Amino acid sequence: MNEIISEKLKLLPDSPGVYKMYDGAGEIIYVGKAVNLKNRVRQYFQRSQKPPKVEAMVSHIKDFQYIITSNETEALTLESNLIKALKPRYNILLKDDKHFPYVRLDIRQDYPRFEVVRKIKKDGARYFGPYLSAVSLKDSLAAIRDTFPVRHCKKDISRAIARNERPCLMYHLGKCCAPCSGNVSREEYHALLENVCGFLEGHSEPIIELFTRQMQEAAENMEYERAAQLRDRIAAIKNLGEKQQAISLGHSERDIFAFVKDDRDAVIFALFERGGKVIGAESMSLSCGDESPEEITASFLKQYYADGAPVPKEVVTYHMPEEHEALEDWLSESRGNRVSIICPQRGEKRKLAEMAYKNGIEAIVKARELQHRNWERGEGAILRLCEVIGMTCIPERMECYDNSHIRGRDTVSGMVVFINGKSAPKEYRRFRIKAEANGDDYMAMEEVLTRRFQRAMDGDEKFASLPDLLVIDGGRGQLNVALQVLEKFGLSHIPAIGLAERNEDIILPDSDIPITLDRRDPALHIVERIRDEAHRFAITYHRSLRAKNALMSELDKIEGMGPKRKRALFDAFVSLDAIKAATTEELSAARGMTKTAAKAVYDHFHPQAKE
Repeated sequence: MNEIISEKLKLLPDSPGVYKMYDGAGEIIYVGKAVNLKNRVRQYFQRSQKPPKVEAMVSHIKDFQYIITSNETEALTLESNLIKALKPRYNILLKDDKHFPYVRLDIRQDYPRFEVVRKIKKDGARYFGPYLSAVSLKDSLAAIRDTFPVRHCKKDISRAIARNERPCLMYHLGKCCAPCSGNVSREEYHALLENVCGFLEGHSEPIIELFTRQMQEAAENMEYERAAQLRDRIAAIKNLGEKQQAISLGHSERDIFAFVKDDRDAVIFALFERGGKVIGAESMSLSCGDESPEEITASFLKQYYADGAPVPKEVVTYHMPEEHEALEDWLSESRGNRVSIICPQRGEKRKLAEMAYKNGIEAIVKARELQHRNWERGEGAILRLCEVIGMTCIPERMECYDNSHIRGRDTVSGMVVFINGKSAPKEYRRFRIKAEANGDDYMAMEEVLTRRFQRAMDGDEKFASLPDLLVIDGGRGQLNVALQVLEKFGLSHIPAIGLAERNEDIILPDSDIPITLDRRDPALHIVERIRDEAHRFAITYHRSLRAKNALMSELDKIEGMGPKRKRALFDAFVSLDAIKAATTEELSAARGMTKTAAKAVYDHFHPQAKE
């Protein structure tokens, strides 16, 4: 205890509040709350036996500050918010930082869509939820998609209207009113949204009545397809309404929590019961030390409910949390009516707590198994690969290259990157081969590797990171090309291997005998994964380029079609079929097109109309 702390201890008030402990670097290392700040803070600096974690923390404390609150409940709220925001080193921390999902609708937009979010913001939008069960959220979104023809795409509506774009498939399936077509007014669309909002709020009766009237009118007018569509929508709404009602029946509304810890991991397993049914479960990891289960449970509850989780009427715990009376008052204030925290010793509630505890044990075991499997697929597989090919250093960055073409046309190459055994899509690069390769894989490989390393030598930041291991999709010939390029740039120290596709043999530069691994060998798996990813990436680029070139080559046959107009049509319609199906008015609406040019395009694809 230094002089600053000694003097501050004398000035501590007999009031509830929150205190923050600082280390020598000015970092907050602990946040706590107290009913009496004077008594609580002084305890840390008294000569008495303390738990090892507290002793370690106190040895780092160089200063402290405090905030006085009106009561203990207010202190609980402030403490929870500070822990969540600051994540102090010595506090028990909820690692997962999970949030229940909500459905968000930004009603300020002309044609908004429904989206799933994890946090509520004061942004003027409407929020529905939270959804404790992923199943109930999925059902609600499916019902909206199948019942109400609102938009679900992320398309820029204003831009689509300006470009006179054609409605997508969802419109033709009757699942979207196509505001992108410009045929739906803002008022009409928002009237439709009100029906959806009423449905999400549980008021389905007016919607069912409206759809029933529309169905009857359609049937009377012999619009049988529309009547059948409305009938199916009514059935979907009723079905989901029954599920929601089943969940809300009865008076049980409780969350059940069990703290489980072994020598390495700690979790809280939660069950959510509504209306006599367990509708959800969640496993949440904790960062804690040797604190008691009661203290950890209390700290978890404060962080969990401070994070916006819905507060139930009853909280059941496997261990009774410390200061549970204060926690009850805090939760009751948050909910708006009385909340009970209980730690049952017998009966059905005890069985629920024990169920949560057993699931917590299982969650730790499964998480550890999954972690081990991920290690085996990633770093473990790389270690095994190093052993197989004789590398002494573990390659952090692996690059793989593959070429793609059809009969030598539109040759492209893809570069994919794995970092620490995992794909890093942001590092992927694609190349359009400039040389007339005509199917010559060696020539294409030489060009792409030359361009890649030349960009690195020229200081291009996108190519600055060099590989620790180069994987070439191909046999001895492709590998030799790669070695020559590496030597040309003075990068012969970078190891390179090839993977021959026929027998999945690994080709080494300094060995004439390929390495054939067992199909279950993790070293083979990691090389196959990066090779297959390079293959997929290159083929995807080749297909897009081929489709674009096919469109462009067809447009070249039309008089007056220069590069800019071809690009404008490609941007507006994407495919050749879409251009063929477009009217003269739709074609002329594309950027850079005139009525004369549009008529020329239309006549080219509809020669019978010209006659």
